[in-house]
Amino acid sequence: MRNIVNISLPAELKREVEKAVGTGQYATKSEFFRDLLRLWKEEQTLQELRGSQKEIVRGKGKILKSLKDLR
Repeated sequence: MRNIVNISLPAELKREVEKAVGTGQYATKSEFFRDLLRLWKEEQTLQELRGSQKEIVRGKGKILKSLKDLR
């Protein structure tokens, strides 16, 4: 199920979104924002992964030998 979210943008950003849609990069404004949110979520996941990698390098991580080790 989809939900509607209304956002307010400055004129310059609105033009950028319309340009991306107008040039065919995105079919709709909604597609633009869905892609933007996916990219944001991907970046958040990468940051978490980098943080975990740093913990492992510092010797604070735990190497799992099986999924049972998660418990």
